[in-house]
Amino acid sequence: MLTGLNHITLSVSDLPRALQFYQQLLGFQLEVQWARGAYLSLPGFWLCLSLGEAKPAQDYSHLAFSISEQDFAAFAAKLRAAAVLEWQQNSSEGASLYFLDPDGHQLEIHCGSLQSRLASLRQQPYAGLQWPQS
Repeated sequence: MLTGLNHITLSVSDLPRALQFYQQLLGFQLEVQWARGAYLSLPGFWLCLSLGEAKPAQDYSHLAFSISEQDFAAFAAKLRAAAVLEWQQNSSEGASLYFLDPDGHQLEIHCGSLQSRLASLRQQPYAGLQWPQS
């Protein structure tokens, strides 16, 4: 039985550049680094950067990181000051900023949780929304 998310691995074309982005800009902690990769972490989550050909998603697939409402504006301003490219505008519940990493992987910072999203859907359901029967 699955128990949760273990880790995510992203292919990166330039490991030093990716490390700088994830550590300096996003605040990940470097756990270990080797010639072709690194493990970084946030509380309760680890990320592997693996040197290789990066082929980011060309669809809506993305990684969303949690941030508190009180930290959102300053963090979003920091990302924008660093001239990150934004790939989408927020149209859902909770503040979000959608941006690209140096290899074009689609990322998001988001204020909210599954519970806040579900509460929002009770108020404004998506077209065709169906709740499972209890």
